[in-house]
Amino acid sequence: MMIGANITSFAPFMVVGGVPITLQAFFAILAGLILGSRLGAISITVYMLVGLAGAPVFARFSGGFSQILSPTFGFIVTFILVAFVVGKIVEHKSSKRWYVGAALIGTAISYIAGTNWMYGAYMLWFGAPEGFSYGMAWAWMMAPLPKDLILAVFAGVFGYRLQNILKVGK
Repeated sequence: MMIGANITSFAPFMVVGGVPITLQAFFAILAGLILGSRLGAISITVYMLVGLAGAPVFARFSGGFSQILSPTFGFIVTFILVAFVVGKIVEHKSSKRWYVGAALIGTAISYIAGTNWMYGAYMLWFGAPEGFSYGMAWAWMMAPLPKDLILAVFAGVFGYRLQNILKVGK
């Protein structure tokens, strides 16, 4: 997750509107696909707690309890749910199609919950920029969406193959 969070440190062009484009959703999905619902969610929870304790594991090598107030922290919280739901789906349906479908569902969960957190953060404690709206929050999220959809499909295929090799989490 730390590598996925900080890919923009090595590729600074992957920042849109000041928001880093990360690979965190990809790794959260893989955690659920490969480790299963329980271990996947636990692994993301540990990542979040390590970051909240101060380790610089979040995007832009940030960390600390103050990150809870970040407009993008909702995505980190959501990754726990993503790993759990994705893992739960493939624990019951183990075809490649279900792996890809689970990854796409995980992406949708991440976007819905994370974008709502971001909107709420701006409206409640950041002071929304002039003209900011719910639609604008969603418009900001359209830039990374194609990348995340492609990576979700890749995660589904890769996770399916890797899970069948490792047989972990089932």
